[in-house]
Amino acid sequence: MRPGSGARMRITIFGTGALGCLFGARLARVAQVTLVGTWAEALAAVDARGILLEEGAESRTVRVGTARLGARVPAADLVLVLVKSWQTAGIVPHLGPALGEGGAALTLQNGLGNLERLGPGVAGGVTTEGATLLGPGHVRAGGSGPTVVAAPEWAAGLLRRAGFDVRRCAPGEVRAHLWGKLAVSCGINAVTALLGVPNGELLARPAAEEMMVRAARECARVAESAGIRLPFADAAEEARAVAARTAANRSSMLQDLLRGGPTECDAIQGAVAAEGARRGVPTPVNGMLWLLLRAATEGKGNR
Repeated sequence: MRPGSGARMRITIFGTGALGCLFGARLARVAQVTLVGTWAEALAAVDARGILLEEGAESRTVRVGTARLGARVPAADLVLVLVKSWQTAGIVPHLGPALGEGGAALTLQNGLGNLERLGPGVAGGVTTEGATLLGPGHVRAGGSGPTVVAAPEWAAGLLRRAGFDVRRCAPGEVRAHLWGKLAVSCGINAVTALLGVPNGELLARPAAEEMMVRAARECARVAESAGIRLPFADAAEEARAVAARTAANRSSMLQDLLRGGPTECDAIQGAVAAEGARRGVPTPVNGMLWLLLRAATEGKGNR
């Protein structure tokens, strides 16, 4: 338990999508959870039946609290930010009021820029947990993987008790892990989204795999130019390993395209292309993937 906390801990999760539902359902075993978001259908579904979680051959419903973004919520010991990168700015005004005294806030979002927007009081981290949103409040767990956080030990322990493979890192190491996740995302997310295939299919299509490899290595070269040492030796091999481990999973970007919503391409491919341009590192594959994704969503409110 958090020092000074004698009651069952409270967790507020900003985000009602795939990861929000996955983390919410698992954390409800060990804490009081409230999901906060703007998606009315998801909030209504969770209110009516709870989060519907599919893991392997099993399916169960998990009761959690819900709140519309902006509504008053009980002060939380731990606040998780799991919204899309283009929604981050809208969360900032609500973080402080949601956090209890002595509590911690943690972001596990995709892409670059989220930690800076959320402010210095928020801990950074990355997760390689796979999750596919099947409907409002209905999620299927994909391949499991480590979650790395720069949060206090009590917060990491809470996540471990909920079943997550959590490792702690120093705040100064977060950037390397964020770029490591970014390299894998560059390799997998855009290609699966544009082809409309699950992650593992990239390994069965030589041209798709080559595109994944080139995008991941481009990102790694940009990171290297910025003096960032990724947490693995070869970005392409890491992307292959994640694609194999989450073979049946639909990437978050593919899920975004399928439902006709905005994608996180600006914070992933776009961020890599922009940083590469600033540092004189060519990023032709990521630049083209970024343009293709924006073209695929033009007229649908993407940003």
